[in-house]
Amino acid sequence: VQLQAFGGGLVQPGRSLRLSCAASGFDFRSNAMGWFRQAPGKEREFVAAIRWTLGSTYYAESVKGRFTISRDKVANTVYLQMNSLKPEDTAVYYCAASLANYGGNVAYSSSSKYDYWGQGTLVTVSS
Repeated sequence: VQLQAFGGGLVQPGRSLRLSCAASGFDFRSNAMGWFRQAPGKEREFVAAIRWTLGSTYYAESVKGRFTISRDKVANTVYLQMNSLKPEDTAVYYCAASLANYGGNVAYSSSSKYDYWGQGTLVTVSS
């Protein structure tokens, strides 16, 4: 099982960035993918999650309306489109995969529900 996250970088406030996470090595039929982030000196926090089969999504309040999570079932890739970026979005972004069905989408806001994690990609929002 491997998760490869990429697409981070330095971007000015108000601009956009798209992160990608390519997954390999396991069956996606009944799980979810999520994005989390960790800013310097802070704990890791939930950003967004998507149910792999139905495509339903769930977002943290801090990114709702600005970020969009999506997936390509053929390519086994999950994306995070980040628009209207703010300096407070600066963090290392991690993708994660959950192999279990925990019911409602809100369950996937907990990092404990995920089985595999990618290596992280740094997003810096600064002028």
